[in-house]
Amino acid sequence: MSDASELRNKEEETVSSEPEGQSEDSSEEESAEDTEMDLLRSLFSTGLGLGSAEKVLDDLTLEGVARYINSGKCKNILCMVGAGISTSAGIPDFRSPGTGLYANLQKYNLPYPEAIFQIDYFKKHPEPFFALARELYPGQFKPTICHYFIKMMKDKGLLKRCYTQNIDTLERAAGLDGNDLIEAHGTFHTSHCVSSFCRSEYTLGWMKEKIFSDEIPKCDKCSSLVKPDIVFFGESLPARVFSTVKKDFPRCDLLIIMGTSLQVQPFASLISRVSKGCPRLLINMEKAGEADPMLGFLGFGGGMDFDSEKAYRDVAHISSCDEGCLALADLLGWKAELEELVKTEHARIDSQDEKEKEKSGESKGAAAEASPAPAAPPSKAEE
Repeated sequence: MSDASELRNKEEETVSSEPEGQSEDSSEEESAEDTEMDLLRSLFSTGLGLGSAEKVLDDLTLEGVARYINSGKCKNILCMVGAGISTSAGIPDFRSPGTGLYANLQKYNLPYPEAIFQIDYFKKHPEPFFALARELYPGQFKPTICHYFIKMMKDKGLLKRCYTQNIDTLERAAGLDGNDLIEAHGTFHTSHCVSSFCRSEYTLGWMKEKIFSDEIPKCDKCSSLVKPDIVFFGESLPARVFSTVKKDFPRCDLLIIMGTSLQVQPFASLISRVSKGCPRLLINMEKAGEADPMLGFLGFGGGMDFDSEKAYRDVAHISSCDEGCLALADLLGWKAELEELVKTEHARIDSQDEKEKEKSGESKGAAAEASPAPAAPPSKAEE
């Protein structure tokens, strides 16, 4: 979503500028600094060929991954996910030619596609972002097979955490809670006033009402803009990302990467934070993470080896995320359970939506009966 210099700037920014509610105290800033030092140590170790790695998988295939999970030795699974896990729900990814989000923003008259997610542009021209938010707003889409597969890993006690680049909140809709998730690029779940002197917090329901009333959300206290807590270009990642990475990745037994091109930093560089012996499974429409060796050495993605003679831990399963999760669930003996979970949850969501529509219709009907009908609708000029 940005060029290389912007991506590096995003990683270098300090966590002290985080919105209230995302940055907790100075100890988290120290954790972020410690994490950066750990990353440097890891990178130098990798670059100099130090340390040794034990081969864990008996075969670099999906079958080998399944056998490892079923062995009982795999107890802490981390997931890293991107927009590709939500495309089957009807949410476009960013970069697919013709169908991606960036390819279809002409109607917003932007100077360039990424401007819609740049904080300086947003503060001057918030209308395009909120028009897009109305189209893609959380609650209009159902979680996918992939989302429920992640939830099933949680229910079976295997999921340590899910790190997501997505802002669609479908992980939460599938049943993951705040402790299960690291929303690395923020979330629509909460919003804050952009004024540094105010920073008032607002709920998902408050923001939804404003957006679907065609209003630009303004703070009730100071009248400044209110922005969902998603990370725009020009903003820091949530401090919790850095502190939790330091705890989670060294303990990871299996890293599952799904639906991401591994192009956005610093998220992409997280693949290098697991131990040298930790298997890494990529489920994606194409291989990712095989970047220039120098970029890998500097911590900007890369480092995955699927095909060379030295490959010993990385597995690429080329398919849609849903198909890959179904195939893995089948090998694990979970497929029927996963399909039943998806069917049951989608039926529940449909039923809930119907009830909300009926309730909304009843409310509108009651309001119409209580109020006399206007003599004529107002003209545009009167509005």
